Amino acid sequence: MSKFMAWIDQRLPVSSFFRNHLSKYYAPKNFNFFYYFGGLALFIFILQIVTGIFLTINYKPDAAQAFASVEYIMRDVNYGWLIRYLHSTGASFFFLVIYLHMFRALLYGSFKKPRELLWIFGMLIFVLLIAEAFMGYLLPWGQMSYWGAQVIISLFGAIPFFGESLALWIRGDYVVSDVTLNRFFAFHVIALPLLLFALIYLHLAALHTVGSNNPDGIEIKEMKDSEGIPRDGIPFHPYYTVKDIYGLMVFLTIFMFIVFFLPEFGGYFLEKDNFVPANPLKTPEHIVPLWYLTPFYGILRAIPDKLGGVLAMGLAILVLFILPWIDRCPVKSIRYRSVSYKILLTLFIISFIGLGYTGMQTPTTIITWMGRLFTLIYFGFFIALYYMSPNEKTKEVPERVQMDE
Repeated sequence: MSKFMAWIDQRLPVSSFFRNHLSKYYAPKNFNFFYYFGGLALFIFILQIVTGIFLTINYKPDAAQAFASVEYIMRDVNYGWLIRYLHSTGASFFFLVIYLHMFRALLYGSFKKPRELLWIFGMLIFVLLIAEAFMGYLLPWGQMSYWGAQVIISLFGAIPFFGESLALWIRGDYVVSDVTLNRFFAFHVIALPLLLFALIYLHLAALHTVGSNNPDGIEIKEMKDSEGIPRDGIPFHPYYTVKDIYGLMVFLTIFMFIVFFLPEFGGYFLEKDNFVPANPLKTPEHIVPLWYLTPFYGILRAIPDKLGGVLAMGLAILVLFILPWIDRCPVKSIRYRSVSYKILLTLFIISFIGLGYTGMQTPTTIITWMGRLFTLIYFGFFIALYYMSPNEKTKEVPERVQMDE
């Protein structure tokens, strides 16, 4: 076996890759619960690719047959129902894990110097995931799929000068039709996954270049022993591989329970209107995207002007890209930052959840004003952070990472 591995290593750097990125990659020794979600996101991405491949075997990207092909998968293909539920539940869990992954960055300053590029790659992944989810949402060709796509694509028409041409190009027709379905299928199955693979590689490459952050926000690479090993670091393998496997088992227990017993999750993962074939002549009573896109949809609906709503929704995502330059506090971790930052972050999380709630509700006067209030808090977080962060009264940051008791 050793001779065989030596032969392989001469032609493919398997051993050096394992050393550089696992056994000799030193991560901070004080990782906590929030550091599970990066690995879980990668696992779900692989799950989505594998289940997606099996679904495309029997799916037909044709307006006349798409809905029937999904029903065929559910009813007649061996374990087709399981593959479909793994894929649909995986989409919701993907965003849940990504949001928690981003929340951890806000807690511990994982977007700050020297990890700005790491954060930007992560945000690009997030934007592509939104596009991937939206395009995949059309493919079942149910009522909510059809009308949701009709509404969202029409928003591009609000952009001055070239909006209508852009909306027409996205649809490939003057209405959502068979042409749109084929375009979205091609992007969902081929183009976007390839771009996601590339960005995930760059994200991981940037991570292993600058090193992982930790709950104390201390750069462990700045304090090494005589052999050049970080004093507060431990090898990623076997310590964190074992820990991640434990986290994966807990995750799979919850995930599979929902797949087998609550795959629709009360309409949040699979909406009842999507079990009805698309009908261009009958509009659903209440058109909303799935839960993971409703915070941004809530911002869109909070603005009375259509163009203003589209711009606000786009700005809500764009402002996250420049967060490393908005937050100018030299301290990374929330453990050592001011009470003001903790209050701001709490309000920001409440506003994000609140926008998700208002985005799912029927637009009444109260819901609309709630959406506007949460929108002001959402954008107010970034404005207040820009002016407050340079002058924060922070605690003294320890020289070495602290282990939780």
